[in-house]
Amino acid sequence: MEDSYIIQGGKRLEGEVQLSGAKNAALKMIIASLLFDEKVVLENVPRINDVSELLYLIKTLGVKTNFVEKNTVEIDPTSLNKNKVDLLHASKIRVSFMLFAPLLYKFGSCFVPNPGGCRIGARPIDRIIKGMKSLGIHVKYSSKTGYYEAKMIDKPSGHYEFSKPTHTGTELLIMLSALGKSKVVLENCSNEPEIDNLIEFLNESGAKIMKINGRVEVEGVNRLKFKKPFKIISDRNEAITYISLVLATGGRIKLNNIVSHIGVFIDKVKEVGVRIKFNTNGLFFNFVKPLTAVDIQTLPHPGFMTDWQPNWAVLMTRAKGSSLITERVFENRFAYVDELKKLGAKIKFVERKVENPENFYFFNFEKGKKYQQTIKIEGPVNLHGGVLNIGDLRAGACLAIAALVAKGESIVNGVSILERGYEDFVRKVTSLGGNIKKI
Repeated sequence: MEDSYIIQGGKRLEGEVQLSGAKNAALKMIIASLLFDEKVVLENVPRINDVSELLYLIKTLGVKTNFVEKNTVEIDPTSLNKNKVDLLHASKIRVSFMLFAPLLYKFGSCFVPNPGGCRIGARPIDRIIKGMKSLGIHVKYSSKTGYYEAKMIDKPSGHYEFSKPTHTGTELLIMLSALGKSKVVLENCSNEPEIDNLIEFLNESGAKIMKINGRVEVEGVNRLKFKKPFKIISDRNEAITYISLVLATGGRIKLNNIVSHIGVFIDKVKEVGVRIKFNTNGLFFNFVKPLTAVDIQTLPHPGFMTDWQPNWAVLMTRAKGSSLITERVFENRFAYVDELKKLGAKIKFVERKVENPENFYFFNFEKGKKYQQTIKIEGPVNLHGGVLNIGDLRAGACLAIAALVAKGESIVNGVSILERGYEDFVRKVTSLGGNIKKI
């Protein structure tokens, strides 16, 4: 099986990119489609490994689904006939945990295993389970089988406040509440634009969901009615990846379908010294002078997204001075550091004094446990080729970028992980002038 890229780096890249649909919206929309009792059509669905895995997984539950055009998926949930999610295939994709919602409405009970996906932190499953229980869902876990068993005695109602925001938890509880019997109020919810896209999809189909900042109010309805094909928003993570790639090579890029909700990133690249222009034809980023090192710390939306920081690290290897990256959302997001060092990057972990780490960090901080949450990058450095191994999705994009920046030949292994979230990566990089081939 082909699972590596061979890259000849060191070229200045430039051009334009047509962004694909957002992975983190498409996956949730596919699952939300199972709440309907009729066929649903979704547009701008990216052809990525995670989508393929999810479509295969719901087929094992009896659902009929296929791409009817390159980026259009048709989903027929009327044939859904199983309430136990396959352990093997669910282990490959974290979003499988959200199947609780449609399966509970269809069968009244279901069996869902621990979720898969990238191992970038412990992930707050406990917050999600507490939320389900607060709405009246009975949930218990079997350590022998690895499955959660859930039962819906009555339709969800009530109130829940997340101890810390979680986008998976927010989306699951919204889905569970959409067909509830009364009003559900959720507080301290995540504010990602992909959540807003999910709410838009459900509301267009008759749901009654109102979101104001971190508060969501849901008036339950009897059923959802599909009206017209729904188009998924563009992928902001893909946008940042290609912007970072081109700027790190000293080039320029045009994004054809504008991505909203990247304002904090735009502000940071302005600080770095990048020229940005916006008009009706697109969004333009242009390298015009040596980059200046700028610190960032990750935060939930609308802050600097955790998925962006690996790409930022590569950009900072090209910037003059020292920069700090502090990861506040996940406790294991720096798996790429040792790989970048193979290419000559000057990166080290540094200790950051935090007065109240339990509140400062958005993961479940444990007292007495050793964490490494801040790195220092010195630049500019001339990266050279090497052999790199991908550990998680966003680290994969970071390492591919680094290899394209580095002079000489590099081999990047484990690219199927990267392709979980990037559609036509090789083709798009090639269109910008990059020398990349899958082997």
